[in-house]
Amino acid sequence: MNEGFAFTARVLGALFYFAPDSEQAAPLVMALTQGDWQQDWPLPPGQLAPIADALRQPSDEPLPDAWQRLFIGPWALPAPPWGSVWLDRESVLFGDSTLALRQWMRANGIAFEMAQNEPEDHFGTLLLLAAWLAETGRDAERDQLLAWHLLPWSTRFLAGFVENAGHPFYRALGQLAQLTLADWQSTLLIPVAEKPLYR
Repeated sequence: MNEGFAFTARVLGALFYFAPDSEQAAPLVMALTQGDWQQDWPLPPGQLAPIADALRQPSDEPLPDAWQRLFIGPWALPAPPWGSVWLDRESVLFGDSTLALRQWMRANGIAFEMAQNEPEDHFGTLLLLAAWLAETGRDAERDQLLAWHLLPWSTRFLAGFVENAGHPFYRALGQLAQLTLADWQSTLLIPVAEKPLYR
């Protein structure tokens, strides 16, 4: 995959995982809403122009409130960002797919400390892990992570996320993730695992 992979995976991962006013995400939010970031994103400018316009759209809902609604609660999340919610028959956190991811990480010597007691299969953390694998030259593991543990459910998750985002920034961020992950999938050398989805 091209050298833009780690950059795009790190940006998307941080924006899906961290609150928009956090030290990790705030500079990225500013870059996407005020900067000229499209030239650095490895996708055709024509695809990115409408997304860039949407990211700059004002909203009555403050961005941190939208992030809280979409990723934390207290109400049911419109598109939960954990793989096991989509891959487990009971739609639970820490399901079999999370255990399979942990086993794969152990087998590959990947230690991943989560800040809170939460599953490792969060969409944002999987993107950050993929970026780290790319940055450390572990392309085979990066491809396995994408093909076995992220891409089998991310298409369904992102479709629900975009449909229910209710905020122009997050809707556009979801669309940017859709285009970017589709581009990654088109260049993957291993086929994406076929897994049943339960949501």
